[in-house]
Amino acid sequence: MKATELRAKSAEELGNEMLELLRAQFGLRMQISTQQSNKVDQLGKVRRDIARIRTIMSEKAKQA
Repeated sequence: MKATELRAKSAEELGNEMLELLRAQFGLRMQISTQQSNKVDQLGKVRRDIARIRTIMSEKAKQA
């Protein structure tokens, strides 16, 4: 997910996207901890996407 795509979304859409990513992060953590999955790199990608969304949400909050 690119930052330019995220900047085009509204605050509500960003919130929904954040919720989905947090759920995905939890699911990946559980799968890795129970050794059902070895997609450790996927966890890093989700964390970076969450950080991007939080950054853009804070930017939008400062503009308003």
